[in-house]
Amino acid sequence: MKRWPATDAMRRLGLRLPIVQGPFGGGLSSVELTTAVSDAGGLGSFGAHHLDAAGIDDTASAIRARSAGPFALNLWVPFEDSEAPDVDDEQFARYVALLQPYFDELGVPAPQRPARYMPRFDEQVDAVLAARPAVFSFVFGIPPEDVLRRCRDLSITTLGAATTPDEAVALAQAGVDMIVATGFEAGGHRVSFLRPAEESLTGTFALVPQVVDAVDCPVIAAGGIGDGRGLVAAMALGAQAVQIGTAFLACSESNASDVHRRRLFSGDARHTALTRAFSGRLARGIRNRLMDELADHATELAPYPVQNWLTGRFKSEAVAQDRPDLMSLWSGQAAPLLRERNAAALITHLMAQAQAVAARMGA
Repeated sequence: MKRWPATDAMRRLGLRLPIVQGPFGGGLSSVELTTAVSDAGGLGSFGAHHLDAAGIDDTASAIRARSAGPFALNLWVPFEDSEAPDVDDEQFARYVALLQPYFDELGVPAPQRPARYMPRFDEQVDAVLAARPAVFSFVFGIPPEDVLRRCRDLSITTLGAATTPDEAVALAQAGVDMIVATGFEAGGHRVSFLRPAEESLTGTFALVPQVVDAVDCPVIAAGGIGDGRGLVAAMALGAQAVQIGTAFLACSESNASDVHRRRLFSGDARHTALTRAFSGRLARGIRNRLMDELADHATELAPYPVQNWLTGRFKSEAVAQDRPDLMSLWSGQAAPLLRERNAAALITHLMAQAQAVAARMGA
């Protein structure tokens, strides 16, 4: 494989290839995938927002034990009242009642209201900075000023996600080092933070040049990029690298269940939709029964992270019973381009295709 011309983002991150692995949340990330991407010359990422401080420390140690390459740890910035949602017993009971038929169908007892729905962000940040990854990436906003300062002091590159040019400007003005411009084609959660996610649905190849023109820092393109043609197109629009999610999620090293992975390679993957059914936040996944049935109850859904915690109580049983109709099947719109490969084979194919396309274009 010929060496890809280095961009500023590649040089700053120590990459041989302009590829960033999307940081999957909800336990879909794996040490094996993160290190495979880093070893191949890209930036492996691990979505750590579901982990407490000890889990983050263990994960970073496991990554370093397998690879000397750069990697990113990703967190979700507290947004709206996600850090401590104000939900009393009566409200919680209503949220459970909406999902009771699915608990019953899977044979899972209805849960009791927990003390917390997720780890504390400040403790997660402390753990990430103590681990000192090459990159601290984040979504759903901008970390506090002191966190960004501590990252600079520790020489940790910061990478924030934007779904609009205004969000990109806000990130750049706060001193974030690089920006992921993520179009609505992307799988998983829409990470908008200045306006409602439903009002921030610009496509990747319309968004990238606007963000590139709006900020001076390096821009990484994300959303609907599943092969080398998408990489070349994004770079032609001014991106300095691409972030790829669904194609890596489908790799054998990811922590996606076999049930999920099979759907990514099926005809079902041609039909994705945006929904709040699984987490309380807008996200793109393969359309299924639970998504459709809860569409008529959108105003009754629990907010994030309550809804995410509730559906998580029956997720493992849905996997065990091979019930994709009741699972979150996150997928971007490029899924029909996927083939069954491991991470190294995917990267080799992607870069060979990109180089062939660039050669035909005379680049």
